[in-house]
Amino acid sequence: MARRRQIYEGKAKVLFEGPEPGTIVQYFKDDATAFNNEKKGTITGKGVLNNRISEYLMTRLGDMGVPTHFVRRLNMREQLVRQVEIIPVEIIVRNVAAGTFAKRFQMEEGTALPRSIVEYCYKSDDLGDPLIAEEHITAFGWATPQDMDEIMAMSLRVNDYLSGLFMGVGLKLVDFKLEFGRLWENEHQMRIVLADEISPDSMRLWDVETNEKMDKDRFRRDLGKVEEAYQEVARRLGILPESGPVDIQEPDKIQ
Repeated sequence: MARRRQIYEGKAKVLFEGPEPGTIVQYFKDDATAFNNEKKGTITGKGVLNNRISEYLMTRLGDMGVPTHFVRRLNMREQLVRQVEIIPVEIIVRNVAAGTFAKRFQMEEGTALPRSIVEYCYKSDDLGDPLIAEEHITAFGWATPQDMDEIMAMSLRVNDYLSGLFMGVGLKLVDFKLEFGRLWENEHQMRIVLADEISPDSMRLWDVETNEKMDKDRFRRDLGKVEEAYQEVARRLGILPESGPVDIQEPDKIQ
């Protein structure tokens, strides 16, 4: 296998230089973290499943007009994406009270919100990804008011589409996290695109009938059967190979 230069390694992915200028290869790991990296573990086959699920959802969103960085899946653990300048803000869209949100407002988990609520967090592991307001984002120059209008509109479109998509396979989209980046066409032309990944790592999915958790909360809360939950999401979306997840070895890296 060809040796490639590693650009970055995060909690769930490794990024390598892509085969063409302006591209990056995302390698999905089985590593799992929670509570700002305080809890660590491995979810066998997670990287394979997240690669397939993210490919499917990014492709579907692209087809309905949401611009993304996704180009194509390369193999079971890797996908080719366009290189973007990541905006250091996590967009959290909430439809149902759950997790820290439910605790913050002393709401019973599972309470439907009166409307979808969008929150922002500053992307910083050192600071614990603190909640921020749009005033922070624009004042510190992370994004312009025009950028944020575009990001908000895209986030709500993604929520509408994914909520319907998952409801159609018996899953409730409780909440999810999005990241966006600037894709530079040339020195003067830029557009905002959806980046990173969309998978059970970055969203809460509950079974519509039973409210059974089908996402990384099974790891966070020691509920067990984490791999089975990820597989069930892929199965319901119709993208789990009949033979089951097939793995590949991590590629050689040049530091």
